[in-house]
Amino acid sequence: MATQHHSSAPHAPAVSAAYPMAKPGYGKRSAPGQQARTRDDFALLPTRERYVAGFVDHLPDGAAMSVKQLAKQLPLYGQQAISTALKALSVAGHLRRVRCAVGAGDETRWVFRTFWSRTARDNEWWTTYLATETATKTAAPTAPVEPPTPTAVPPQRTPPQPTDTESSPPARKAISTGHTKTTGDTSPSPAYLALARLGRDDHRLGLSADDCTTLEPLAAQWLDRGVTTDYLTSTLTAGLPTEVDSPVGLLRRRLTDKLPPRLPATPNTPTDTPTPTRRLLVECTDCGRPGPPEALPDGLCRPCHTAHSAGGRPSPDPTQLAAVKAHMTNLRDLLKPV
Repeated sequence: MATQHHSSAPHAPAVSAAYPMAKPGYGKRSAPGQQARTRDDFALLPTRERYVAGFVDHLPDGAAMSVKQLAKQLPLYGQQAISTALKALSVAGHLRRVRCAVGAGDETRWVFRTFWSRTARDNEWWTTYLATETATKTAAPTAPVEPPTPTAVPPQRTPPQPTDTESSPPARKAISTGHTKTTGDTSPSPAYLALARLGRDDHRLGLSADDCTTLEPLAAQWLDRGVTTDYLTSTLTAGLPTEVDSPVGLLRRRLTDKLPPRLPATPNTPTDTPTPTRRLLVECTDCGRPGPPEALPDGLCRPCHTAHSAGGRPSPDPTQLAAVKAHMTNLRDLLKPV
């Protein structure tokens, strides 16, 4: 007699031995104190969420947790459905996406983890746990994150020297660019490199060399105020719209509007002062906006939490709608034949 399964959720596929692992600083991390695995796990979740949760629960620590990679392994649902399921699992208390700063000084880097708990946890538990040193050490990569290898610059050919019968060419005036130093070193500045790498991290923010030179003074103001290049990058790439028509315009606006405050110089602390414990920043599971654990209940920022509670996207600001309509009307008038 065949055994009947009362659960309507499809069985999640077995985890392949070739399932890709994330790079150091990324991937799945299991939360402590979970109950033993049973057949009734995730029984209160909808069908799709049970399917995704069952698959994620069997992934090893360090496995890739990106929406794109999960959609490749779960053929029943696409990337949009997987993203919605992960958001629901975050609200149900099964996962949190976090950032953790590792290193010191100019070598500080941000690493990204997804904490997973088979046992559903409430917001108080997640807030308390993510504030502990144990969670910070768990989120940090097991191997140090090495800085990217500088690209070898091909040797420059020596220009031919003028002969006695040739007139010497006029001396070329030194062109003062934003990413060259006054000492004569032509290596790009950290601000220029941070802007140039944005397009490699996200194709929507691809910048030309002229764009990087134009935006470099604005990015340099951030670094002058004590932030790291990783903090600058994470702020510029958080919560991007689906399509970016003008990357340089969007980045100029963010560099200007989100400029961090200039902190006053602090006196030298005694050598016996303990190093403050680094806290984790929780990422909104929906839009990726970072914040402290207590500011993101259910792993969602305030706008996304409001949209989820209302069952849809938040209504747009009437002021912004009026501005957009006026702009479109102006464009139509300009396109009319004279």
